[in-house]
Amino acid sequence: MDSSEIVKKATEAGVQLIFFLYCDNGGIIRGKSTHVSSLAKRLETGIGLTRAMQAMSDMDRLQTVAGMGPVGEIRLVPDLETFTVLPYAPKRAVMLADMVALDRVPWGACPRGFLKRMVARAAARGLRFQAAFEPEWTLARKEGASFVPCDQSLCFSTIGANTVLPVIDDIVATLGAQGLQVEQYYAELGHGQQELSVRFADALRAADNHVLYRETVRNVAWQHGFYASFAPKPFADQAGNGCHIHFSVWDAAGERNLFYDRQDAYSLSQTGYSFIAGVLEHLSALVALTCPSVNSYRRLQPRSWSSAFTCYGPDNREAALRIPSLFWGDEEASVNLELKPSDSSANPYIALGGLIAAGLDGVETELLPKKNHLVDVDPATLTLEELEQQGIQRLPANLAEAIGALERDEVLTEALGSDLARSYLAIRRGDLELFSTRDEAFELDHHFYKY
Repeated sequence: MDSSEIVKKATEAGVQLIFFLYCDNGGIIRGKSTHVSSLAKRLETGIGLTRAMQAMSDMDRLQTVAGMGPVGEIRLVPDLETFTVLPYAPKRAVMLADMVALDRVPWGACPRGFLKRMVARAAARGLRFQAAFEPEWTLARKEGASFVPCDQSLCFSTIGANTVLPVIDDIVATLGAQGLQVEQYYAELGHGQQELSVRFADALRAADNHVLYRETVRNVAWQHGFYASFAPKPFADQAGNGCHIHFSVWDAAGERNLFYDRQDAYSLSQTGYSFIAGVLEHLSALVALTCPSVNSYRRLQPRSWSSAFTCYGPDNREAALRIPSLFWGDEEASVNLELKPSDSSANPYIALGGLIAAGLDGVETELLPKKNHLVDVDPATLTLEELEQQGIQRLPANLAEAIGALERDEVLTEALGSDLARSYLAIRRGDLELFSTRDEAFELDHHFYKY
């Protein structure tokens, strides 16, 4: 669509406000809007945004980052292809926006721009990434000052699914109206915990979809009297909310799955194994991008089905990378890999861009995973001596360790670029400093509401 078509569509739909959305370094979805009467102009000029916003922590504490203080501005420039009238707020529409410098070039600290660069880097090698985010989230009510799960049902329980039937049905319909095709739904392990997945898409669209997904779930839940939280660990005594990333690599035309090899025991090609090796090589640093909050590390623990070790395995849900079994009659198309240590406190553009950068490093260097990194047991059942012999490492146990690993990882920091790496690390250090001085209740409460 061109700008005139967008204006016409918004006007005919009765839209009043159009939000230009972005996801910041703290994983918070933010945006600024224009009235429909000014839309045509704003599509040409963008909307101004202070550069300081990419140095703003997820507690709105401005961090000290050179060039990201009170002086200087960028523009939020919308991607016209993402125009969406919101079914749950029909007088509003959204577009996903890129951050563009005043000289009209992409700003180096733009997370969406980072993913675009990684997609282009893959495309230069004839590789086309498809991905899907698989989020878990918690439905709760507020009683006094506390959030309380909406039910006490068991994993996959029909009681859990039926308790929240009206809100789930509305979410499914609302996602579908925005072009997000729902794949599966069920009540998950934790009290009030839900899992609802949407169909895969090309990498950039997949990240855009996750932003729209989070917005939709929270808003529809609110209209039904619920709070929906994507916090990694909303309640200390309940299962954590992950956001696993499923991904595959195709040829440039999107016709042949380059992860597929019918001769392999797990139907995985050399490209697939090299991608695994690259991810495992950089995983300790990568989790600073995919599990980036203080709260993430309450979830990222052994025996929590979240994967706390650098290993992979076929249908092993305690391995960092799972090789899912194939669907009958759809073998080639269903070959994919699943990254387990990931959650929705992450910026989806940064998380997916970092995953691609790590995997591409394995492909470009023709790296192969170590034989002993393939495990068919829960790695937490291995002794420390066995883990050491197999070269399997424990993932960072806290955000401080993850930040340190990212700072030392030249492949990921160079892929992020100076502006994005500096601002991202500053925000993570700021959050670490803040929450290290507060108690568990403060952490759980603030992460629950923010995400």
